[in-house]
Amino acid sequence: MTAPMTMSQKILARHAGLDEAAPGQIVEAAVDFAFTNDVMIPVVAKAFEKIGAKTVFDAEKVGLFPDHFTPNKDIKSAENARTLREFAKKHKIRHYYEVGRVGIEHSFVVEQGLAAPGEIVIGSDSHTCTAGALGAFATGVGSTDLAAILASGKTWLRVPETTRFVYHGRLPQWIGGKDLILLTIGRIGVDGANYRAMEFAGEAVAELPMAGRFTMCNMAIEAGAKTGLMEVDETALAHLRGCVTRPFAAVASDPGAPYAEVHEWDVSDLEPLVACPHLPSNVRRASELADVALDQVVIGGCTNGCIDDLRQAAALLKGRRVAEGIRCLVIPGTQAIHRQAMREGLAEAFVDAGAFFSGPTCGPCLGAHMGILAARERALATTNRNFVGRMGHPESEVYLAGPAVAAASAVLGRIAHPAEIADPKGGAA
Repeated sequence: MTAPMTMSQKILARHAGLDEAAPGQIVEAAVDFAFTNDVMIPVVAKAFEKIGAKTVFDAEKVGLFPDHFTPNKDIKSAENARTLREFAKKHKIRHYYEVGRVGIEHSFVVEQGLAAPGEIVIGSDSHTCTAGALGAFATGVGSTDLAAILASGKTWLRVPETTRFVYHGRLPQWIGGKDLILLTIGRIGVDGANYRAMEFAGEAVAELPMAGRFTMCNMAIEAGAKTGLMEVDETALAHLRGCVTRPFAAVASDPGAPYAEVHEWDVSDLEPLVACPHLPSNVRRASELADVALDQVVIGGCTNGCIDDLRQAAALLKGRRVAEGIRCLVIPGTQAIHRQAMREGLAEAFVDAGAFFSGPTCGPCLGAHMGILAARERALATTNRNFVGRMGHPESEVYLAGPAVAAASAVLGRIAHPAEIADPKGGAA
């Protein structure tokens, strides 16, 4: 009889061909899906050739996504994109998607059914852990590690300890996954889950749509975690039925599983939160920051670019105008979300409000293009990082919040609680 195990232990044991795996144990595990992007492909391709690899382990289980510096922002990014395209052609990669048919890789992977419960998903970007919301062990690795995975289909991993986070109570109005994860990082710090798996549970999490769940797992890395996971429930299954056709085996942690720590918080009275410069852990209530004037607001990205996120932002922006002197950028996570936003009239609401509505790109999130900040400029974004110089000049500042706070802030030109522009009945009209 095996000892009780967490979700991570079970997934890693299964993929290593073992009955059980203990925290701290090194395992060699088979990988179900591996992917990289236009930024990392030069190093990945060079390392792949250096180790003498002739072909990828399985052309059906590899993804190549041009999303960071695309549409090509300059000659160097054009060369990177060409390298990605040529690697895909040479190795007959099925899951290569050109600009116009792709999305931000993490959003695209979970939308297209490229990650499923119980699988191991590896990407050359730290926010790969987004797919943990579907019960997968999803994590980022370095480019040379990714090259070895592309060649062998395997990777070595140290089985992480697990910290469990339980969120009790009903979600208050305006509160979503971004607020829950900012609360968490604010409490434990950016190193509070170093190389651990973060398990998210509780009735408040069960109430979240998939958009909020993806947000929480996406930002597990901001607490230093190796991965973030959630058990598969009916909400997750409904999503999976729409995109995954292959068989999968979801796992759940056992009673008595060996958690390193368990945190339980009642979020019934939680207010919208904002992470202030220059760490995701520097968290305060939005209502405390009304004196912070802004130059730019970014809504979307891989962290809050789902259709539910855009719906919430559009409901607050509809019939209103972005404040004078404010740039508001709206970036859906994928082309499919972009199309849905147009069908529902969300795109029109954004443009009518004076916002810039874009196709999917990582551009402004990492200060690459389409929204770079100048010295002393200040942005509020629904993205995942606010380090020094993250969105541009090292003397700029980035605040992080959810889409409701972002939309209200765009209207008022300063950090704002969404209730400041909502009608007295609590709606957005």
